[in-house]
Amino acid sequence: MAQTTPVTPSNEVTAINILLEPDASMSQRAAVVNKQLLKAYPKGFALDASHAPHITRIQRYVRTADLDKVYAATGNVLTQTQIADWKLKAFKYYYLPADKDIGIASIVIKPTAELLKLQQELIDAVAPYTVKTGTAAAFASLSNGSDIQSGLMDYVTDFVPKYTGEHFNPHVTVGVATQDDLKGMLAKPFHKFTFSPASASIYQLGSYGTAMKKLNAWELTH
Repeated sequence: MAQTTPVTPSNEVTAINILLEPDASMSQRAAVVNKQLLKAYPKGFALDASHAPHITRIQRYVRTADLDKVYAATGNVLTQTQIADWKLKAFKYYYLPADKDIGIASIVIKPTAELLKLQQELIDAVAPYTVKTGTAAAFASLSNGSDIQSGLMDYVTDFVPKYTGEHFNPHVTVGVATQDDLKGMLAKPFHKFTFSPASASIYQLGSYGTAMKKLNAWELTH
């Protein structure tokens, strides 16, 4: 059953991330890497309730007034698939350049036909409520929008189709650090592992594309 947190944002557009939350094996690995990155770059973020480890399915700008419809459409898709039975393979580190010399680090997951099918179904489900773009006001912010990167706003605008389908790079974001430090991390051996999704949620996006504010959640079935 869906667990809904009431949302009454003043802005007309909300930047959302429909995501899968991983089981303990991935969450624990992400937490270990996150602590290492924080030691190297203390200005980064810790993985916690406001920065939940996750696998993005889609990021979209939607009309705030239609959030309940977005929840219903998303729930209809998620309940049709036994997502908790999926076995996903984590196989390497990766980073995406962010502001200046900073990068956003992640653990990369091998794409599967099931992941891509679910992604397209979610894109189609929320399409009636989607708007092309939004401003910093669409994001969850700790400082009135000044912590929302311009590149992040563009990323959400372009997510479909630029980062979906054949361009999709499934991953779990684990923190930020200087690009020099991240290049060093990528040079080290990666110990591959398998994990499963544990739950699904919709979050309002925050700084660096983190899952900042949980809006709705679903239990996944086997």
